[in-house]
Amino acid sequence: MADQEIAPAQDAGARSGPYPLSTLRHSVAHLLASAVQNLHPGVRFGFGPSIEHGFYYDFDVPEPLTDKDLARIEKEMRRLAKKSPEIRREVKTLEEAVAHLQGQNQTYKLEAVGLIPEGEELTFYFHGPEGKEWSDLCEGPHIDTFKIPFAFKLLSLAGAYWRGDEKNPMMQRIYGTAFWTKEELADHMVWLEEVKRRDHRRLASELDLFSTHPEAGAGFVFWHPNLSIVRRCLEELWWEQHDKDGYEPVYTPHVSREELFAVSGHLANYGDMMYAPMDLDNLPYRVKPMNCPGHVLIYKNRGRSYRELPLRWAELGTVYRYERSGVVHGMLRVRGFTQDDAHIFCTAEQLSDEIAKVCRMVDFFMTTFGFEYTAYLATKPKEKTIGGDDIWDEATKALQDAADSIDLKLEMDEGGGAFYGPKIDYKIKDALGREWQNSTIQCDFNLPERFDMTYTNAEGKPERPIMVHRAILGSLERFAGVLIEHYGGRFPLWCSPKQVAVIPIREDHAPYARTLVDRLRGERFRVDAMLEAGHMNKKIKTAQKAQVPFMLIVGEREAEEGTVTIRRRDSRDQETIPFEDFVARIRGLRDSRATDLG
Repeated sequence: MADQEIAPAQDAGARSGPYPLSTLRHSVAHLLASAVQNLHPGVRFGFGPSIEHGFYYDFDVPEPLTDKDLARIEKEMRRLAKKSPEIRREVKTLEEAVAHLQGQNQTYKLEAVGLIPEGEELTFYFHGPEGKEWSDLCEGPHIDTFKIPFAFKLLSLAGAYWRGDEKNPMMQRIYGTAFWTKEELADHMVWLEEVKRRDHRRLASELDLFSTHPEAGAGFVFWHPNLSIVRRCLEELWWEQHDKDGYEPVYTPHVSREELFAVSGHLANYGDMMYAPMDLDNLPYRVKPMNCPGHVLIYKNRGRSYRELPLRWAELGTVYRYERSGVVHGMLRVRGFTQDDAHIFCTAEQLSDEIAKVCRMVDFFMTTFGFEYTAYLATKPKEKTIGGDDIWDEATKALQDAADSIDLKLEMDEGGGAFYGPKIDYKIKDALGREWQNSTIQCDFNLPERFDMTYTNAEGKPERPIMVHRAILGSLERFAGVLIEHYGGRFPLWCSPKQVAVIPIREDHAPYARTLVDRLRGERFRVDAMLEAGHMNKKIKTAQKAQVPFMLIVGEREAEEGTVTIRRRDSRDQETIPFEDFVARIRGLRDSRATDLG
């Protein structure tokens, strides 16, 4: 996309070393922990895993750490790596492990021992000077020595609840990263700066897109007019495509009796993500975490015939899920959001074709926004599921068959299915090379059984429909947050809050500028009419800061010739063309939903 070119720095492109990059990072996390212990005796350790693009370690320290401590810790890490580079692994019995950790007063690690299934090895990793070795309960793997060349950097401090539960103590988390070469580390730091620049929360303030408010509670987003325009454009495209594919709209209540979610299985299998019940008429009610039970009730409102199937019902339905406050994050992790939800009720013979049609719709939307994607087949979870293995096997096969019919390659995600059925999940890759999960297609034989859903088949006998749950964008909040970062706030013309800024050179050029504004608005373009008194250059800077795709600068010559001087947001270059030619150009960009400015 011409508007947002940047070379993504990805772990996948990192130079290979003697060990996997994740193994190096896990080992550097241990090096970090040993340095913190040397500098802050009495520290107690949480977990320190390798994560995407780096690692972290959680600490309970006697005195709080500050950002100024990071350079000092880095220096100690380098000293330890040079002085005592070897890493060794040791297996201990349960009794030996408990005694070892008790001797070090590592209470969090003692709790972690209790989480390890009986019969699994209890492994410790050691490094450091003889007689003063630092050790950690860890399943590994790790590199064998710090003698090999590598580069690392500590990045930031954050708070983190022990085991992610806000009822547990708050610890301090140090984030860092490591690569095999200094050059890769330097490239990654440049990439991180671009990540910060594109942070949707930062851009929300700069571009007046959305806000959150303590008085309204964490995890609830307020869409401002600028981002609401983007949302409206998404919804218009969404409904346009759903109309073409034969979907019908439905609307369901936000609150229902708790009994409905008991029947659907949400209460037993998803209850920890649901808000507490409210008492209405001496009965417990819940705000809905999903739209599917409501669609089932509409289906069951009357008898159905095989001649009606498939039924495709779509709803931009707002749902509510109790996310812990520690994981709420801008628009990407919220407690109330609008799913672009739909459910298909079909026969077994129709199932593969219906899934394939949804896959094609996902492809249309993702390519429209310029995303590459990978599709995953998520199979039956080990815990919290409903239905027998035979049903799961049939549903899983249907998903695979549909993908095969359109040559869609599926990666495996063992155990990643929903509690009621397997699914195809899509992960999209943004302009910075990061993956986000949005689209999902779920094949469900279980809810029709639990709700006793039927249709009359060709022989006049009752038969169970099959239910396909699917979301294309995932949720409007999360997808909008991803779009903000993907485009860096520079939305394509078709969904930009303002598409054109009209700027007269002097006040006496305002009448011509006003005729242009009226003409553009008549063509249904969103125009920032900057006709008030003021310096032209200041108006240009204001329009550029607002990421308006095109600025039309008009003066005496343009008024006489019926032309406009065009300046794009991503260039200092200007060109003068007939106004009608400009209208035709941007009409083409809008109607084709182009991702660049041509």
